[in-house]
Amino acid sequence: MDFIQKGFTGKNDTWRYILTMVLVFIGIQIASIPLIIAAYFQVDGDLEKFQKGAESSFMDIGMNSSLFLFLMIFTFMIGILTLFLCVKYLHKKKFVSIVTSREKIDWNRVFYAFALWGSISVVAIFVGMYLSPEEYTSNFKPIPFFTLLFVSFVFLPFQTSAEELIFRGYLMQGFGTLVKNRWFPLLITSVIFGLMHGMNPEIERLGYILMVFYIGTGLLYGITTLMDEGTELALGLHASNNIVAAFLVTTDWMVFRTDALYIDTSEPSAGAEMFIGVFVLYPLLLFIFSKKYGWTNWKSKLVGKVEIPVIDEQ
Repeated sequence: MDFIQKGFTGKNDTWRYILTMVLVFIGIQIASIPLIIAAYFQVDGDLEKFQKGAESSFMDIGMNSSLFLFLMIFTFMIGILTLFLCVKYLHKKKFVSIVTSREKIDWNRVFYAFALWGSISVVAIFVGMYLSPEEYTSNFKPIPFFTLLFVSFVFLPFQTSAEELIFRGYLMQGFGTLVKNRWFPLLITSVIFGLMHGMNPEIERLGYILMVFYIGTGLLYGITTLMDEGTELALGLHASNNIVAAFLVTTDWMVFRTDALYIDTSEPSAGAEMFIGVFVLYPLLLFIFSKKYGWTNWKSKLVGKVEIPVIDEQ
C-alpha cells in the first residue's frame, strides 16, 4: 500500500477531515493565548502598543525574540497534538499512517535530508556573505544566541513538522482519497501552503513574486513525499531550512527576526537567488534523492490514478 492509499485506512468521511481541520485551527488559536498574555504584559497593558504589535509583530513592542519564537512554536505543538488525537480517535487510524507508508518512521531519511539541505543552505549563505560582505554585520551575543540555538534545535522542528504533517501528510492523503489521483493533491496542498505564507511580512516588502518561492517549496516537499512514499524527507528539509534561517542570518523585516549570528542589512529584493533556489537547487535535491533512494515511475507516482486498496479490517 503506497502513501496516498494509506489514506483509505480507518474512517475517511469528508466531514471528518473538515472537523479535524476546524479543531486543529481552534487548538492553535487557543494555544496562542500565552503569546497574547506575554505581549500584553510586555506593554504594561497599553492597548495602543499592543494593537501595534498585533498588526505587525510582537517583537516590535520589545518582546524577547527567543521567547516570541518559543510561544509561536507552542501553538504548533498544540496543533500537532490536536491532529494526533483527531487521527487516532476521529479517523480511527494509526498516526504513523499520515507520516509514512512504511511500518515505522525512517529517521535516517529525516536526518539525511536535514544534513543535506542544511549544508547547502549554510554554504549558499556564506558564499553570499563573501561576495557582498558590506551587506552583513556580526550580531553574536553569547547568551541570546545560545538560547536561540537551544530553542531552534529543540522546539522549531515542532513548527515545521506540524506544517508537513498537515499539508504533505493529512491533507495530501485526504485530497487523494477524495479525487483518487495524485496530481491534484500535489498541486492543491502546494498552493494552500504558499497562500498560508502570504500573510508573512516578506510579502509586504517583496511583493507577490515571492509566492513563486513558497509554492515552489511546497511542490518540492510534495514531490519528495509522493516519490519517497512518506514525509520523512520533507520533514528533514523543512526543519533544516527554518533552523538555519533562525540562527544564522536575520533581518529586521522577515518573519524570523532572531538573535542570529549575522544581520542582513541589504535592501530587500526578490532577486536571482530566489529563482536559483527554486529552479536549480530544488531540482538538484530531487536528483540526489532519486539516486540515493532509487526513485522510479515518476509519472505514475506524481500524476497517476489512486487505486482503492483492499483493506483487511482486522
